[in-house]
Amino acid sequence: MDLNESRSVIVDLSKPEASQPDGEVIFRSIQKRDGRVDEFDINKIVMAIFKAAEAVGGHDMETSRRLARLVVEYLRDEKKVVLPAVEEVQDAVEKILIENGHAKTAKAYILYRDRRTRIREGKSELMDAVAETLVETNRENANVGNSPSAKMLQIASAASRQYYLSRLIPEDMAQAHSSGDIHIHDLDFYAKTLTCVQIPLGRLLRTGFDTGHGYIRPPRRPGSAAAQAAIILQSSQNDMHGGQSFAFFDRDMAEFVEGASEDEIYQAMEGLVYNLNSMHSRAGAQVPFSSINLGCDTSEGGRRVTHNLLLAYEKGLGRGETPIFPNIIFRVKEGINLNPGDPNYDLFRQAIRTAATRMNPTFSFMDSPQNRPFGSEVAYMGCRTRVIADRHGPAVSDGRGNLSFTSINLPRIALKSDGDVNRFYQMLEETLTLVARQLMHRYQIQSHLKVKDMPFLMGQSLYVESDRLQPNDEIGLAARHGTLSIGFIGLAETLAVLMGGNHAQSEASRQMGQEIVGFMRRMTDFFADQYDMNFTLLATPAEGLSGRFVHLDKKAFGEIPGITDKDYYTNSFHVPVGTKVTAFEKISIEGPYHNLTNAGHISYVELEAPPIHNLEAFEAVIRAMNQAGMGYGGINFPIDECRLCGFSGLIDEDCPACGSQDIRRIRRITGYLSTVDRFNAAKQAELRDRQPHIH
Repeated sequence: MDLNESRSVIVDLSKPEASQPDGEVIFRSIQKRDGRVDEFDINKIVMAIFKAAEAVGGHDMETSRRLARLVVEYLRDEKKVVLPAVEEVQDAVEKILIENGHAKTAKAYILYRDRRTRIREGKSELMDAVAETLVETNRENANVGNSPSAKMLQIASAASRQYYLSRLIPEDMAQAHSSGDIHIHDLDFYAKTLTCVQIPLGRLLRTGFDTGHGYIRPPRRPGSAAAQAAIILQSSQNDMHGGQSFAFFDRDMAEFVEGASEDEIYQAMEGLVYNLNSMHSRAGAQVPFSSINLGCDTSEGGRRVTHNLLLAYEKGLGRGETPIFPNIIFRVKEGINLNPGDPNYDLFRQAIRTAATRMNPTFSFMDSPQNRPFGSEVAYMGCRTRVIADRHGPAVSDGRGNLSFTSINLPRIALKSDGDVNRFYQMLEETLTLVARQLMHRYQIQSHLKVKDMPFLMGQSLYVESDRLQPNDEIGLAARHGTLSIGFIGLAETLAVLMGGNHAQSEASRQMGQEIVGFMRRMTDFFADQYDMNFTLLATPAEGLSGRFVHLDKKAFGEIPGITDKDYYTNSFHVPVGTKVTAFEKISIEGPYHNLTNAGHISYVELEAPPIHNLEAFEAVIRAMNQAGMGYGGINFPIDECRLCGFSGLIDEDCPACGSQDIRRIRRITGYLSTVDRFNAAKQAELRDRQPHIH
C-alpha cells in the first residue's frame, strides 16, 4: 500500500473508532517518520508534555491532558490535518506550550525532542559507519590499518560515539560537538580510559612488571632491556587511546648497557626500532604510537644509548625503509649539547644528520621561556602533548599525561560574530566555559574508573600515586595529576574574518593573533584555579578535525574566499601552508605562541627535498627555532621509497631505478610520520597546498 492509499483507506474521522474514551472525535492514525502508519494515541502526547513539565519542576497531569487536547484541536481545526505526521504533532506541541505560557516546559520538550532525534540519527549514522568500515577503515588516523581487527575496533568506536552523544553527554555539550562548535577528541573512549602517558621506564626495568600473564623480571643485557621497553609501550597503549612516550630514554636505559659492546647496544636499539614498527596493539589495529625523548643525559651509558638508537634509526628497516616509529625527540639545551664544547654536542650533530635523512628526530628546546624553569625535565610526545606543571604534586613529566582534550572551532566563532571583535570575545568566552564544563564532566567519569579497568597503566603503577591504589579502587587520586586541555583550530582563518588577513599578512593581524591566544590561555588558567585541576591550552594537531570543521562551516556559511574555500582549516596557530614566507619569517611569527600553549605545540619548516647535503642550513633552522622561544619543532620534507628495489629520493610516478610504481610516500602531518596512502581528504588537500620555506 502506498502513502496515498494509506491516507484514504485508514483515516475516517466519521467512524466511532476515531473517538477517545471521553467521546471526543480525534485522529485514528499517525504517520511515522519512515512512512508507516500506526494507531494514534493521545496519551503519548500527554506523557511527553508531562515529562517535559517534570523536567522543570511541574507535576500537573490534568494540565498535560488539557494541553494535549489543544494540540489535537489545533491540528484538526486550524491545520486541517487528516493524517498527522510525527513531526507535525511535535511542532504543534511546541507551539501550544509556548502560546499557553509554558515556555520552560516547551524548552524542556524541545531538548527532549532534539535528543530523540539525535538517537534516531545516531542509529542511522552507525549503520552507515558500519557499512563504510566493512569496505575500508576510515583515514582520520593515518596509522590505523585495514585489518579485520582494525575494522572491528572502528565499528565498536562508531557505536560508542553514538551512545555517548545520545545517552551520556549533557545536551548542550553534545549539541556543540555535533554542530561543529567544538570537537570532543577520542569521543569513542569518553568513559573508558585516559589519553596518554610519559612512562617511567627506568623504574619498570629496575623492578620488573606484569602484563597480566606473568611477571617479567628486570633485564640484564641491552637486548632484553630494549625488548622489554617495546613490550611496555605496547601494554600501556592497550590501556589508553593516545600515544605512549618515554620521557628519559637515554637516562633510563643507561645502566642496562654497562659493560656491553657497541655492537650489542646497536643490535638492541635496532631490535627496538624493528619491534616498534611491527608489534601490534589495540586488538591488532595499529602499532604503538611511540615517542622517545633523549639527548641530555651526559653519562657514558646514556650517550651510548642515544648514539646507537640514532644510528639504527638512520639505517632504517630491513630494506633501508624509513621507520614510522618511534618518534624520536632530541632535547636541545645550552651547556649540554647546543654548542661546540658541550658534552653532547656530537650527539646534537648526529641527531641533525639523522633528521636530515629520516625526518626524525624532532627537536625540543629546554631553554625556551616555557621550558627553562623546569631544567631539562620537560618531555613531549609526537602528537605535541606537553605535561609538566602539577597543582597536586611536583612538576615532573614521568608518570603523567593528558586525560582528555576538546578543541574549539575558532573560525566559526569569528563568522558568527560577523567580524565584531567584542562579540567574538564574548562568544569565545562562552565556548571556552562550555568546554571547561565538558572536560570536567568527562573527568568526573574518568576519576570513577577503577584500577582494574586499566590493569597495566594503573595496576603496574605507571601513573603518579597509582601505587597507593588497589585493583578495586577508583583512579581519581592518580588521575588528578593529568591535564585537561582546551585546543583550537584555525587561528589564520579567524584573523582573516576579524582583520581581513592572517598573521603572516599584517602586523596588526600578528598582534591580534597573539591577543586571541593569550586570552584563551588566561581563561584556561582561570579554569585551573576554579576547578583546581591541571587545565592547559593546546595547539591542536589534527587536520582531520580541521576538515570536519570546515565541511560543516561551508554548509552553514557558504564558501567564503580565504576562509571556508579549502578542504581544511589551518592547524592551530600555524601560518597557512600555502603562504610564501622564509623559514625564519615563519619561525618568528609562530614562536610567541609556544609560550602561550602550555599543553603542547609544534612548528614546522617545509623543505623541497631531504637536506642531507646541507646540514649547516638544517642546523641554522634548528638554532633559529631555539632562539625564537619555540618549545618543539621539526623540519619536513618528502621521503619517497620504491618498495620493489629500495631506491630512495624524490619520485614522481615511476621509480627512476627500476620503473616500479609501487612507491611508499612518507610525510609528516600531525606530529607523527605516516604514509600518504592512508591520509584522509583534508590531509591530502593540506599536503598539496604546502609551499617550501626558503632560507
